[in-house]
Amino acid sequence: MTLSCPAAGPTAVQESDAETNRQLTTLAGWRKFVDGPPTPPGRLSPGQLKQLPPTEQDLHDEDRLDHHARMLTVSTSFVEKTRICGRRLVLLNRHALSARRGLMVSGLPSTGKTSAIAQLGRAHELLDRARHPTISDRIPVLYITVPPAATARMVAAEFARFLGLPVRPRSNMTDIIEAVVGVCTDTRTGLVIVDEIHNISQRTQVGAEVSDTLKYFSERIPATFVYAGIDLENSELLVGNAQIAGRFTLVPTGPFPYGDEWKGLIATMEETLILHDHPPRSLVKLDRYLYNRTDGMIAALSHAIRGAATDAILNGTERVTKEGLDAIPLDHAAESVRPARKPARQR
Repeated sequence: MTLSCPAAGPTAVQESDAETNRQLTTLAGWRKFVDGPPTPPGRLSPGQLKQLPPTEQDLHDEDRLDHHARMLTVSTSFVEKTRICGRRLVLLNRHALSARRGLMVSGLPSTGKTSAIAQLGRAHELLDRARHPTISDRIPVLYITVPPAATARMVAAEFARFLGLPVRPRSNMTDIIEAVVGVCTDTRTGLVIVDEIHNISQRTQVGAEVSDTLKYFSERIPATFVYAGIDLENSELLVGNAQIAGRFTLVPTGPFPYGDEWKGLIATMEETLILHDHPPRSLVKLDRYLYNRTDGMIAALSHAIRGAATDAILNGTERVTKEGLDAIPLDHAAESVRPARKPARQR
């Protein structure tokens, strides 16, 4: 199991605002994500800590807080399956003139869909960079999210926004689409990722127009399209839509079962903690408790561990404990299952 854990360097305090404003849905933000995480802050011995002046101790703590505030990206079996399926489709679509096949990633909220498609896109772009090391104007991946209550023009504008193309109030749909298609063709875009696609409702005229716009983009841009959203297998995108159902491979996800992979997730996340008094593998011993607490949701697990680590720095305990984890409020979905469960026996 591998881990990509972005962490702050010496300039974390100065750059925190800039980091917050970086998004996957802009070309600059996406490239920053693909370039990889900065170096984590170092682990200092008790002797080294005592030698630090108070100001440097505060900066060291700020770097560690910034480190734990970042979302961990763990290479799970679901992430790996998404990457393999996506890579296969890109290869099969390489010489297709039409009717290219796509990928749908579906599941409940907080089950790692966005992490999986982002890692697929990152792997694709890194491979493209390796094959064309001297060409800097390629845009191998385009990543957008569908806004709530989106119109066709809004979705087309999201494509343009990622590419940095201006969208003026008087720009019509044809102008936007032609500009996007032209740039994607010239820059050899090979993968288009559309997240939050469940925001499209095909029961409405507006939703049908958005779906038609995406279909038109997929016909004009010679790329593999990847859709991700909630419960797509039961959505109008597949049910009653033979064309999409016949062209898209579905990769479903859900809560993790309690087992070796769950324990491995906890062990991997624990290895990323930068705390001065945290007993090794103490979180692994709480694997059953953490499963009951988070209902097997990876996002809830990450939030609980990172939140407890943050509190451990702020209150000076420098370790994550069961009590500290229990004090972290989780999302409503995870919290709502707690009263129905029997308390986990401490191991």
